[in-house]
Amino acid sequence: MFTLKTPAKINWFLSVLGKREDGYHEILSLMQSISLYDHLTFEHSDRVEVITEADIPIEENLVYRAAVLLKEKLSVNKGAVITLKKDIPLSAGLGGGSSDAACALSGLDRLWELRLKNEELIKFGGMLGSDIPFFFKAPIAVVRGRGEIVTALEAGSRHIIVIVKPALGISTKWAYSEMSRLLPELTKRDNNIKLFCQALEMQDFESIALMMKNDLELPVIREFQVIGEIKDRLLTMGAKASLMSGSGPTVFGVFNSREKAEDAERSMKPCWSRVVETLIEVRSEK
Repeated sequence: MFTLKTPAKINWFLSVLGKREDGYHEILSLMQSISLYDHLTFEHSDRVEVITEADIPIEENLVYRAAVLLKEKLSVNKGAVITLKKDIPLSAGLGGGSSDAACALSGLDRLWELRLKNEELIKFGGMLGSDIPFFFKAPIAVVRGRGEIVTALEAGSRHIIVIVKPALGISTKWAYSEMSRLLPELTKRDNNIKLFCQALEMQDFESIALMMKNDLELPVIREFQVIGEIKDRLLTMGAKASLMSGSGPTVFGVFNSREKAEDAERSMKPCWSRVVETLIEVRSEK
């Protein structure tokens, strides 16, 4: 038996470059892991079982689906009991389900002694969901395509982040659909990733604020004004920049002091909120 911890992520920027022939959207994003974790415990068994208090139907649980996928694709005749303890909120835009799936693939590779290469794990992850490949190249990476093309980067400075999630859930499919409706003429444009990473390294908050952008934010805020209100509140409380992560509804603010971040976090009640840091290295062992 062993336990692995697996982190959430934020999107420093998320550009939607157009609709693909396969129905997905072409994206360009810079993602980074943060110090908010779920924990997965793996034990040998003769069948696959996922134990969790999270309200996730088993057929939608990416941990269970990861185990079934490996068994089917590799003809594995073993099972596992996986206990999932969630601290990353559901449907938050923080990649919790994707991170859990990546961790499940890695953990089962170890439990079942499959000895899969990282690229093989990434391939299986891509079969399950668009954000999953990122977590095999975390803590910071550029993500392209529908999420399956991941280029790991050197992580520099840590940043203090306040994450805030209002009590609502947002469908990723709905967010992309609304964005396509409101912004039908999507044009290819490229963020200068090198400049963005230099700004992060130098903690150049003015440049970070100018370059942070999420194409899904406008349509989501039009429907859920509380997200815009949280952004404004974080900025009022001293955040140097603020943005919605992924398809929301979680908003994060970047702070230059932990004291200010903790004050801001306390002011966000009754919303769920945490003070975290960006990760510059990932340790999966608990």
